[in-house]
Amino acid sequence: MQRIDQRGVRETRREFLTTTASGLGAMGLGAMLAGEGLLSPATALGGETAPAVNPLAPRKSHFPAKAKNCIFVFNAGAPSHLDLFDPKPKLRELHGQPLPEEFLKDVRFAFIKKENALLMGSEFEFRKHGECGMELSELLPNLGRVADKTLLVRGLHTDQFNHHPGQLLMQCGRPTFGLPSMGSWLTYGLGSESNDLPGYVVLTSGRGSSGGATLWQSGFLPSVYSGVLFRNQGEPVLNLANPDGLPPELQRRGLDTLRRVNEGRYAEVRDPDIASRIASYELAFRMQSAAPELIDLSGETKATLEAYGVDRKEHPGGGRGKSGDTYKSFARNCLLARRMVERGVRFVNIVYASWDHHSNIPKELPYNAGVVDQPIAALVEDLEERGLLEETMVVWGSEFGRTPLGENRNGKRITGTGRDHHPYSFSMALAGGGLKGGQVHGVTDEIGWHVVDQKVHVNDLHATMLHCFGLDHLRLTHRFQGRDFRLTDVGGKVIEEWLA
Repeated sequence: MQRIDQRGVRETRREFLTTTASGLGAMGLGAMLAGEGLLSPATALGGETAPAVNPLAPRKSHFPAKAKNCIFVFNAGAPSHLDLFDPKPKLRELHGQPLPEEFLKDVRFAFIKKENALLMGSEFEFRKHGECGMELSELLPNLGRVADKTLLVRGLHTDQFNHHPGQLLMQCGRPTFGLPSMGSWLTYGLGSESNDLPGYVVLTSGRGSSGGATLWQSGFLPSVYSGVLFRNQGEPVLNLANPDGLPPELQRRGLDTLRRVNEGRYAEVRDPDIASRIASYELAFRMQSAAPELIDLSGETKATLEAYGVDRKEHPGGGRGKSGDTYKSFARNCLLARRMVERGVRFVNIVYASWDHHSNIPKELPYNAGVVDQPIAALVEDLEERGLLEETMVVWGSEFGRTPLGENRNGKRITGTGRDHHPYSFSMALAGGGLKGGQVHGVTDEIGWHVVDQKVHVNDLHATMLHCFGLDHLRLTHRFQGRDFRLTDVGGKVIEEWLA
């Protein structure tokens, strides 16, 4: 269909719909985009059509918040809670014995063969720490120092028993591709207080998770809310620096020209992704000076560097948890995370893999625990000394736990080497950010199979974390494909006992 406009120019149906027809709803569209931080207030009220300079500008929470930033240490591959966080003397007594049949009915395993699987007790000792008397593995002596600041959750359970679906559920609220991650939801709801760094940053150590970049995607939210992968040495973000011979003033002129082109296109189609693109180009320009300064640790004191273990020697026996200088890499990431929240970054995801110990637990688990124990304890103490712990939530977690049964394959009984995936109970540790430390929440049965008291689903964890940030998980939604989505999907409840 064509029509003749008032200037005598032929106009197609598409052009009509993107001018006259779309103009009828411009005020409503502008208000919606302004509410999402993608337009300036003037634009929303019918002024200039230029998108907001910073769609990550800070936003008000639903109610007063205690937490402002989150550092989520994601230990991909599922650490054994039975060897680190949840002591089971009875399991030791039953070591080498078969599990009663009623436990195995309708249970799925990734690799274990039910017919000849045997119980496997932990060979590691547990010790009490702090005034609260929290019991932790001998592999985590430094985390024991911060026990009185730690909330240890032993009653978690999940719906998924394989890694990628489990990691998606933990990070995105559902085991489905294409959904926003936790960091994306948080920056979508609150924006960021950093002008020169992304609101959501990802740091990695070890081999990398099986979920990869799907664990820090923005899904159907604008791409400006995606996690940005940083390197902890060298060029912080690949291709961030200018090519040789390109002076900053020439780059600035090029960006200004590109912005005008994008603004013109935005005025025609009102696509929020164009606003995100403009913001990303501008942020990248500012990051060229901010990011190198961020990873330059020369201004840190010797005591701080030693506390985190930035120059620790690599330990032997890494196995699946080792890739390069993992001890140094992880320590550096923890220190960088502190520097990021100081600079206003809303969410830092430190991903360390792999803890998928189907075998060789006696050698490989001590290595992995050694990687994380000192730097995380130093991070908590450092944040507290700087007055940042009350507003910074530190989380140590994974997608699920490990079985009380020893791994077996090909009909062979194997004990004392590894454990299979276990979704029915696992543990996580949290500190700061409005959470009450020095407590253990949740009880598992005497072999660590099921949660028998204070059971917590992954979506309950999400709801409680959002609550600490002043966000009602039922109200933090985004309409997509005809329905309102949220991080907690159709479940989730706030665990009041966790709150300070």
